[in-house]
Amino acid sequence: MSNRARRILLIEPPFQRLFKETYSLDRFPLGLAYLAGAIRAGAPWEVQVYNADFAGPSEPIEVRYWASKGFESYLRALQDSSAAIWQEVAAVIQDFQPAVVGLTAKTQNFASACRVAEMVKRIDPDMRVIVGGPHASMVGREILRNPSIDVCVRGEGERTIVELLSALDRGADLGAVAGVVFRRGGEVVANPPRPLMHDLDSLPFPHQVAPAVLRDYSTYPRSAFRNIFATRGCPYQCLYCGSRNIWGRSVRYRSPDNVAAEIRGLRAGGLRFVNFDDDLFGVRRDYTEALCRAIRTQCRGVAWSCETHVNLIDRATVETMKAGGCYKINLGIESGNDEILRAIHKNITIASALAACREIKRSRLELVTFFMVGFPQETEQTLADTRAAMEAVHCDTVVYSIFTPYPNTEAYELCRQMGLIGEDFDPTLYNHQSPANCFCKAIPPRRFRELLGPIEREVDRRNKRNRLKRIFSRTTLRRAGELGWRQSFRKIRRVLLGI
Repeated sequence: MSNRARRILLIEPPFQRLFKETYSLDRFPLGLAYLAGAIRAGAPWEVQVYNADFAGPSEPIEVRYWASKGFESYLRALQDSSAAIWQEVAAVIQDFQPAVVGLTAKTQNFASACRVAEMVKRIDPDMRVIVGGPHASMVGREILRNPSIDVCVRGEGERTIVELLSALDRGADLGAVAGVVFRRGGEVVANPPRPLMHDLDSLPFPHQVAPAVLRDYSTYPRSAFRNIFATRGCPYQCLYCGSRNIWGRSVRYRSPDNVAAEIRGLRAGGLRFVNFDDDLFGVRRDYTEALCRAIRTQCRGVAWSCETHVNLIDRATVETMKAGGCYKINLGIESGNDEILRAIHKNITIASALAACREIKRSRLELVTFFMVGFPQETEQTLADTRAAMEAVHCDTVVYSIFTPYPNTEAYELCRQMGLIGEDFDPTLYNHQSPANCFCKAIPPRRFRELLGPIEREVDRRNKRNRLKRIFSRTTLRRAGELGWRQSFRKIRRVLLGI
C-alpha cells in the first residue's frame, strides 16, 4: 500500500443520537482508544477515531421517553438514509479517505454499524470494513452474513489489529492472523482465537493518544476522558452476560503503580474525578488494598467511582475504598426476588443486596443501583418484588433496564428452549429500554407494558429528584462561596446534564 493508503478510521456507530438529538455518548470510547494506541505504536498507519455517537454535552436519558417516542425515532433514523446523522458519517469518511474502516459494535448498535458498513462500500467498494467489539466476539462468523463487512475480530483486539494491518499492507492471506474471521473466496474462514493479554501495563494510556487521534478532540468535555480500567475479566456467571466471551472469566490485573500513573496524567489535564470501567472492581481484596494505597499516596485530590458485586461489599472493604478516594459505587442488584436471583445465577439474595447498600450509604458514599425486569422466569409477583426493592433501597440513582437476550449467552439459549424467541429473532433490534422487549413466559406483552409504565415513571421521577438534591446540597452551596458563582454554575450544569 502507498503511504497515502495507510489510513484507518475507527468508528463508534451512532446509537443514542438516533433516539434524540440531545442524547450523546460524551466519552472517548475506551476500546477504540486502545486500538488507536496499539496502531500508533506498532503499525505505520495513520489512525483517526470518530465517535459518531457524540454530539456535545447531552441531557440525561429519561427511561419513559427512551421506551416510547425515542424508540420510534430510533427505528425511523435507522431506515432514513437521508437523516442528518448519516450525512455526517458519510462526510467524515469522505474527508479522511481511509483504506480501512474499523467499527466497534455491541449487539444493540450492530444495526447502526451495518448501516455505516454499507455506506462505506457505497463510497468506495475497495475500502476494507472490519468489525470488532462485544457483538463480534459473541457471534463470530455470523457477522459476515452482511456482505459489506470483510473481517470480524473476536476478543481483545490490540494485537490483532496490528497483525491484521500488517497482513493487509503486504497483501498477504489472513489465515495466519489469530482471532479473525474473514472470507477467502466464497468461503468464510474462522481462525483460532488469540490468547488473552497478560501484560496489561504495556497498553497505552487513552488520554495520551486522544489529542492525536480523536476527531473533534477540542469539542469534548474534560469528563469524556475520565474512564479507565484496572482489570479485565469477571469470575461470575450471570445468565444474561456475555462478558466472558470477550475478556474471559480469569481476572487479569494492571499493576497499581501503572494505574496510578494514568490517574496522575488525568489529574494533570484537569480531571478530579475518574471512573473505573472494569466489569467488576475489587475481585481480589489484596489487589484492592494495594490499588487504593497507590491512589491515596500518588494521586491526591482525585476521587473515583466503580462497579462492584454485592458479595464483595463489607465494612472493611468500603472503608478501604473510601480512604483511597472512592466517592461512588455502582451495584448490580437486578431483581427483588430471590427465586429470580437464583435463576439468573446472580449468587446473591435481596437481603444481602440491601445490606450491602446500607453499608455503602453508612460510609456516606454515593450509590447507584442496577435493576433489570422481564427475565424469562418473571411473573407479576416477582416484578412487584423488584419494584418494592427499588423503593426500599436508599440510593442516589437507579439504572433501570429490561432483560434482553444476547447471542451466545445462557439466557439466549434458555429463551430459545422456552419458545420465547425463534430462528428469525434479530437481537440487534432490541436494547435494554426497548418497548418491544418482552421475554417473559408468564406475562403477555401488552400486560407487561402496563406493568412497566408506573415503574419507569417512578425511576425517572426519583432520578430527577436526586439530581436536584445533589445540586442544592449544603456542600454545593458552601462551595459556591469558595469557588465563585461562575465555577459553581458550571458544577450545577454538570450535575443536571449528568456529566
